[in-house]
Amino acid sequence: MIAFVSGPVAALAPDSAVVEVGGIGIAVQCTPNTLSGLRTGQQTRLATSLVVREDSLTLYGFADDDERQTFELLQTASGVGPRLAQAMLAVHSPDALRRAVSTGDEKALTAVPGIGRKGAQKLLLELKDRLGEPFGTGGPAIGTAVTTGWRDQLHAALISLGYATREADEAVSAVAPQAEAAEGTPPVGQLLKAALQTLNRAR
Repeated sequence: MIAFVSGPVAALAPDSAVVEVGGIGIAVQCTPNTLSGLRTGQQTRLATSLVVREDSLTLYGFADDDERQTFELLQTASGVGPRLAQAMLAVHSPDALRRAVSTGDEKALTAVPGIGRKGAQKLLLELKDRLGEPFGTGGPAIGTAVTTGWRDQLHAALISLGYATREADEAVSAVAPQAEAAEGTPPVGQLLKAALQTLNRAR
């Protein structure tokens, strides 16, 4: 197993990063929150999880070991593959997921694209004894401030989660007042959560 990759960031895409390791560019699938902390040309260290399929080898990258471990634990639930586990971590931090499962917060799970009410109920049952208790005391699920344009970051994040361009455009416009009211650089993580809520209401 590849436990982590460390080196300069060679390239960034809406759902992945390329990290140069020993002269080789390693493509790593990442959540928008993890990507928001990366800068092309700067050194990074990402905890990783290698997913092996018959026709592919995909490396998923995370800001820390807790996120990587949560990603792997989520996949022990039936019906949860790496893409859905990554989508769950795009919407909620590991501690927020632990809190949702420990308190039976069905609404928090249905905020994730691809999880309906029945799916959320099933996940709450299956994950209850697997994720453990939350470490923190609350706070936003995600919310790393970024220095690049929040509109582009948010739009790319929504596209990577499977939404159509038109839906992403409408969601970005819907949360624009919230972003403009924020002091300093708007936290893309919080905006993503708000955008997902507006999309869920529209469906």
